Amino acid sequence: MFARSCRSAVFTVQRCLRFNSTTAIPPAAGASSANTPAPQPPQALTEPAYASSVVHGRGVRRPHQLPKTHGIPVATLHFRSYHPKLLDFFVHFAGHAASALGIPASRPVHLPTQRRLWTVIRGPFVHKKSQENFERRTHKRVIKAWDAHPDVVDMLVQYLEKHLAAGVGMRAVKWTRAPVGVGQTTLEAVMGGMRMDQQLRAEKVKALGEQIVKEELAAAASAAKEGALEKATPVGSS
Repeated sequence: MFARSCRSAVFTVQRCLRFNSTTAIPPAAGASSANTPAPQPPQALTEPAYASSVVHGRGVRRPHQLPKTHGIPVATLHFRSYHPKLLDFFVHFAGHAASALGIPASRPVHLPTQRRLWTVIRGPFVHKKSQENFERRTHKRVIKAWDAHPDVVDMLVQYLEKHLAAGVGMRAVKWTRAPVGVGQTTLEAVMGGMRMDQQLRAEKVKALGEQIVKEELAAAASAAKEGALEKATPVGSS
């Protein structure tokens, strides 16, 4: 009985090895090598081709990293959490979301873990000298995005905020580009608000100065006249 079971096991293993063998079959003797197609160079994998192809377990694999076109940064996504596995899971989800929207994004970068310690006494009376230590670790990740339209970046941020995992915090820093000639437009707006015309700078300022001088001279003359009258009036006169 035992010998029969051993023979059955050996037969099963040999059968599996025979069917799973990957040994190449040699070509026939009369086959011509002229009909064999020439090997083609590998083509670059694009996002439309990758998105249209059937890839089993796409969400488990690493997200497709798109190449940069101009290298202009548009956003930086910071992620924080107390749970590293949950944080890595959501960062993986964010990378797939950026790849699906056609945004060239970097791989997740691990930032230094922030540690915070507390020391608390166990009791205020008998156990006053007994203390207990607590520690909290904040894990951080960051993803940078380049060469994307601001509307697409806003769409990505809103999508991630809508599907934000519990226990994960996100902060987005976005850069916007001003149009050409914004400096001249700003200067003209400021100069128009100041109302610096020729009449204000020349005639009005001169007239205001002359008015101030006249008022000062009149006040000095009246003060001198009052002083002279006080000196001329006797002290005992009523």
